[in-house]
Amino acid sequence: MKAAVGCENAVVTDAATRFTVGTRLASGLGRTGVISTPHGDIATPAFVPVGTKATVKTVVPEAVAELGAQAVLANAYHLYLQPGPAIVDAAGGLSAFMNWSGPTYTDSGGFQVMSLGVGFKKVIEMSAGHAPDDEKVAAGKERLAAVDDDGVTFKSHIDGTTHRFTPELSMQIQHELGADIIFAFDELTTLMNTRRYQENSLERTRLWAIRCLAEHNRLSVERSHRPQQSLWGVIQGAQYEDLRRKAARDLAELGARDEEAGGKGFGGFGIGGALEKENLGTIVGWVNSELPQDKPKHLLGISEPDDIFVAIESGIDTFDCVSPTRVARNGAVYTRDGRVNITNARFRDDFSPLDPDGVANYTSQYSRAYLHHLFKAKEGLGPTLATLHNLSFVIEMVDGARRAIDAGGYEEYRDDFLGRYYS
Repeated sequence: MKAAVGCENAVVTDAATRFTVGTRLASGLGRTGVISTPHGDIATPAFVPVGTKATVKTVVPEAVAELGAQAVLANAYHLYLQPGPAIVDAAGGLSAFMNWSGPTYTDSGGFQVMSLGVGFKKVIEMSAGHAPDDEKVAAGKERLAAVDDDGVTFKSHIDGTTHRFTPELSMQIQHELGADIIFAFDELTTLMNTRRYQENSLERTRLWAIRCLAEHNRLSVERSHRPQQSLWGVIQGAQYEDLRRKAARDLAELGARDEEAGGKGFGGFGIGGALEKENLGTIVGWVNSELPQDKPKHLLGISEPDDIFVAIESGIDTFDCVSPTRVARNGAVYTRDGRVNITNARFRDDFSPLDPDGVANYTSQYSRAYLHHLFKAKEGLGPTLATLHNLSFVIEMVDGARRAIDAGGYEEYRDDFLGRYYS
C-alpha cells in the first residue's frame, strides 16, 4: 500500500480520537454519541464554550468544568499572535497551559485572518440582502487580508504587522498548540460573494485540505511524543446546495483515500461559512446526508436555542459560539422565559434568582437585584456571574436534549423548551 503524503513511509492512525454513535432520532439525522480523545470523552450532542485566547473570558477554567462543559475551543489566529504557539507547546499544550483537564479544540484561524472576526467589526462585509460584490468591505473599514491560491497574507489587529498563513503553517501552529481536535485551513466566504467566487474558493479550500492532510500526517510522525490529534475537514459552499454537497463529498473522499494510503484522514468534519438563519437546518442536512455517518460533525458558531435544536436534528454532534459569554458581559441573561437584560430598571429591587425555574447553578445564589447592582456599579463580578449563568444555561439545555434522545422523548423536550423560551 502506498503511504499517504507526509507519512514518510510510516503509518499513523487516529486511534487516539474515536467516535461511537449511540441513540439515533427516529426522524432526521440527530443522534447521541461519544467522542473519545486523549484528554477525555465528550458525550454528544455537546456545546463547546469558546476560550478564544486560552481563556473563557471572566471565569476560571475550573468553574467552566464545574458547570458541566466537556471541552473548550481556542483560536489559532489569536494564540499565534499572543503568546505564540511555541510558548503553548513548551507548556505542554493547550490543556496544560490553561489548566484545563478536558478535551480541547482549535479552529484553523481561517475566519479571523480573512475577516478579522466579529470582534473587530467585520472588515469584510458579511451580510446578505445586497447585490453580490466580491470587493465589498464593511463601512469605514479597510480590507486587511489578501487571499491567493497558496495562502492568505494579513495584518495583525494588534500592531499592524504583516503575517502569512498557509495550510502548512496552520497545521504547524495547531500541532504546537496541541488541541485534541484541530481544523483544516479553509477560505471564509460570505453571502456577499458571487457564485463564481464561491466556486473558485471551494476548489481552493479542497486543495488546501489536501495540503493540510499531508502536513498533519508528517507532523503526527514527527511529534509522536505528543498526544495524537484529530484533523477535521471544513465544509464551505455558502447557500448553494450543489456546492455544499460537492464540498462534503470531496472532503469525505479525500479523508477516505488518505486513510487507505496509511494516513490519518479526517477524524470528523466542521461545517462553516456564512449562512442565513432560516436556511440553517436545510444546509446542514445537505451536508450531513453526504458525509459518513460514523464521523462526528461540528457546527462553527451557533448558540441560539432554536438554532441548536435545528442543528441537533440535522446531525450536528458539537457546536461552539462566543455569544453566551459575550452577551453576558453586557448584562444579557438567558432564562427559561427568554433572554433578559439585567441592567433594566425593573430588576433593581427584584430579589429572585436570575432564572427561578431553571437548573440551579453557582449564580443561582445571587439575586437579580444584586446582578443589576454589579453591572450598574461596573463591578467585574457582574460579568463573571452572568457568564457562569449563561454557560450553565446552554450546557444544560444541550445536555437535556441528549438525555431526551436517549430516553425517547426528544420532541416533547424540544417543544416544551422552545415553546416557553420564545413565548
